[in-house]
Amino acid sequence: MAQFDLIIVGAGMVGATLARAMLDTGLKIALVDAMPLDEPVPFQRTASGYDPRVSTLSAASEHILANLGVWQRIPAAACCAYQHMHVWDAEGTGQVSFDAASLSEVRLGHIVENYRIQQALLDSLAGTAVTLFGSQSVEGLVREEDGWRVMLAGGERLCAPLIVAADGARSQVRELYGFDMREWDYLHDAIVTTVRTEKPHDDTAWQRFLPSGPLALLPLPDRDGAHYCSIVWSLKPELAADIMALDDEAFRLELAAAFEGRLGEILAADPRRRIPLRQRHAKRYAVPGLVLIGDAAHSIHPLAGQGVNLGLLDVAELYDVIVAALERGEDIASLHVLQRYERRRMGANLGMMAAMEGFERLFDADALPLRWIRNTGMRLLDGQDVLKGGIIRRAMGLTGALPELARDPQLRAEKP
Repeated sequence: MAQFDLIIVGAGMVGATLARAMLDTGLKIALVDAMPLDEPVPFQRTASGYDPRVSTLSAASEHILANLGVWQRIPAAACCAYQHMHVWDAEGTGQVSFDAASLSEVRLGHIVENYRIQQALLDSLAGTAVTLFGSQSVEGLVREEDGWRVMLAGGERLCAPLIVAADGARSQVRELYGFDMREWDYLHDAIVTTVRTEKPHDDTAWQRFLPSGPLALLPLPDRDGAHYCSIVWSLKPELAADIMALDDEAFRLELAAAFEGRLGEILAADPRRRIPLRQRHAKRYAVPGLVLIGDAAHSIHPLAGQGVNLGLLDVAELYDVIVAALERGEDIASLHVLQRYERRRMGANLGMMAAMEGFERLFDADALPLRWIRNTGMRLLDGQDVLKGGIIRRAMGLTGALPELARDPQLRAEKP
């Protein structure tokens, strides 16, 4: 039976980031995942060359990865920095535009394929003291006097005083323990794919609110003079089924019409994926010796692309809490230590989830007064540069009480 100080279950973007962050603590760490960890991260090979699973990384997320030496491992040509964001309502004249230059920033964020982020993280762990257990799912979890025993599918038994569940929205660890959850369907499915557009995206993230749900076109790097975007189209299930049933040509025409032809014709589209949308939030993030982070603790509507950013901020906050506890000589697996992380992150996550729920409900409303309110509100907001700046800076993770890893690496380097 192998003994560790910390077992992280889940080697996705969030779990692997935590493993990388904890390297300098001197703890004996195990990282467990059902996927192989000694092979290249799998991705979908498509005509566009882009995997359909992408993330919108905020400045705070970029800072976290850069401070860990991971951002530098992601090929620059695979990252699309966007300087502008344009949002408009299909049921009226309301629209809002955001611009990095107005904030004296060079970008609002980056669009990056998930597998590239995960690969850079796993590469950063190669040859380190972190012990990797790939192709191993968790089949059992037993509370013992001095910690937890984790039973793996391959028959191995791991023990540690502290386990971190980073194994996603359908967390096996969360289910094995029995954390209580609040969850509900959004009654929408997301259709995701990559498309080639006639016109360039102008380094802009575009989002149109349709009566059937929001449609986002997220910019990807041009290749050989061709222009690409990742799409996330949220639709009621019956409409999603209709869109999935279209042939490629009909889908391209439907998408171009839904987007008002802003980027011209949709010249090509990769195979579509349909993902049911469900919100989940754990009623607590921590029990003695066991803590939830990322989608294991909370999953959110993809409306603003904040899911992975919330998860990476969970990592940065938990890292701060554990490091501070180690410096004080405290038991890092104790509930009063882990609840510091829970208090700091639960409020922030609930706030973002409530905001996204409010937006989703507002834009899903058909009542004429609500349509008038949202269109008027968008027009008013678009003229308030200071207010817009505050909103977008918070979304970028540039304001508020940030954990140390989420701070600008240059500013951290300049600290005395």
